[in-house]
Amino acid sequence: MPKNILLLETVADEAMQVLKSAKDMNILTGFDEASLEKHITNGEVDAIITRGKGQVRSTLMDSLPNLEVISRCGLGLDNIDVKAATQRGIKVVNAPNSNANTIAEHTISLLLVLQRNLYHAITMVKEDRWLDRGSYVADELHGKTLGILGMGNIGKKVAKIADALGMEVMYWSSKKEEVPYSFTDLDTVLETSDCISLHLPLTASTENLIDAKALAKMKPSALLVNTARGKIIDQTALTEALYANRLGGFAADVLSEEPPAPNDPLIKLPNTHITAHVGSLTKTTYDFMCMFTVQNTLAILRGEKPAENCIFNRNELKV
Repeated sequence: MPKNILLLETVADEAMQVLKSAKDMNILTGFDEASLEKHITNGEVDAIITRGKGQVRSTLMDSLPNLEVISRCGLGLDNIDVKAATQRGIKVVNAPNSNANTIAEHTISLLLVLQRNLYHAITMVKEDRWLDRGSYVADELHGKTLGILGMGNIGKKVAKIADALGMEVMYWSSKKEEVPYSFTDLDTVLETSDCISLHLPLTASTENLIDAKALAKMKPSALLVNTARGKIIDQTALTEALYANRLGGFAADVLSEEPPAPNDPLIKLPNTHITAHVGSLTKTTYDFMCMFTVQNTLAILRGEKPAENCIFNRNELKV
C-alpha cells in the first residue's frame, strides 16, 4: 500500500522529481483549503512536508492518525508544534546547519549595505545623480567592533568573515564556545559594539530580548542586523529608537510580522534595509534543504535509516 505525503508548500524542482518518481508514495498537495480538508477528513496522510509557512499544529496532528513524520525544508521549526508531535510519537525532520553559509553571507552583505551606505550610492547612479557623490557619507567595517548574540554555527561563520575584514569580534551566547573571540555578558556587547548581529533561536527567553532598555544601551551610531527571528526584537521600540536617531541603522531579513504592512514606518526609513526573508533562498541552499529533507522523509517512511542528524526530536523519541 503506497504511503501518502502531503505537501503544504512547493519544494525545489529536483526534490519534487524525487517525490514523483517514488512509486511507493502518493504525493498530495494541500495548497488550497478544500484539498487540505479532504485529506484531513480521510485521515490519509503518513507524512507532511512544509517550508516556513505551512502550519502544523496539534489539531492537524489529531486529525491524521497515521502521521509518522513532519518535515521542514529548512532549519527553524516555528511553524511546527514540536512538543505536540513528540507527545504523539511523530518524528520531526529538518535540515540542520543547511543554511549557515548563506545566512552568514547575507548577514555580512546587509552589514556592508549599512556601513558603506551602498543603497544610496547605487541609487544615485541609477537616477543619473553621479555628481551627487559629494553628498555620499559612509565608513568601513575594518577596525570596528562586531558584537554577536548567539555563537552557533551561523554566528561562528559570521565571526570568521568579520575577522577576515579586520573587525574586532566579541560575543554573548548561552555558553562559551571554543572560538578565538571574546566571550562576555550581554550588556557589554550592547554597550561597546559598533555593530550587533543576532543569531539566536526564538524562545521564551529571547523573544523581545532587544527591547527599549537594550536599545538604550547601544551606541547612538550602532548598526543592528537581524537574520535570525523577527520577534527577538521589540519592533515598536526599534522603530522609535531609529526615528529618534538613537540608533545608526537597521538591516534585517526577518520581521516580527511578515510581510510588513505597506505603511509600516520601519521600512520607510532611509537607514533601514529589509529583505523579504530570502537569506536561505539561494539556489544552492534551497535545493540542498529540499533534497535533504525529502530524502530523509522517504527513508523514514520506508523503514530505512535517515541521516544521523535529521530528526530534530530524536532524543525525546528515543530513536
